[in-house]
Amino acid sequence: MLKQSDVLLFIGDSITESGRFEDAEEIGFGYVRLIRDYLAINLPNQLPRVVNKGISGNHITDLVTRWDRDVIGINPDFVSISIGINDVWRRLDHPEKELVFPDRYEGIYRNLLNEVKMKTKAKLILMEPSIHGEVVESPGNKMLIPYVEVVRKLAKEYNAILVETHQVFIDYLNQDSPQRLTSDGVHMNSIGNMLMAKAWIKSFKNAHLK
Repeated sequence: MLKQSDVLLFIGDSITESGRFEDAEEIGFGYVRLIRDYLAINLPNQLPRVVNKGISGNHITDLVTRWDRDVIGINPDFVSISIGINDVWRRLDHPEKELVFPDRYEGIYRNLLNEVKMKTKAKLILMEPSIHGEVVESPGNKMLIPYVEVVRKLAKEYNAILVETHQVFIDYLNQDSPQRLTSDGVHMNSIGNMLMAKAWIKSFKNAHLK
């Protein structure tokens, strides 16, 4: 059950950041804000402090360098993680740079989760990487599959809440809807942010808002 004294922290890349540095509340204008607003409307007396620590361009290796400051040091009650899209993007567009393949991604991710478990009492919420292209069989979406599988595996292993973001987006794309979800195949428009928020809320409600 949520409490006003709780800290609900979101960390990730630009999809999570979503303008937080331009927002007076530092929450941003994406899925994090939609989740906060949903909780504010539906649980006004239990609304936690929502903290957005998304940074545009982050890969999972970037989380390592700021984990102590942006997660452990805040000592949150819930940590929601969304990371991996840029690791796939780098493999597609910048093969000359250091790459994080799924096995390394899993090892780094596991170390981050271990840090949370050892140093805080936070409940973990793991979000699947969303999509890379609004075509189900795009090269980016095919490349995402093993990263998504890592997140699913870790969620089960660490008894975390799993947000099936990737699956929700693929299911939507399979409907052949005329509505776009992103501005460029990766960054969410308002519809994409709503779909992410809806998936997160559904998973969180099933675990904590019964």
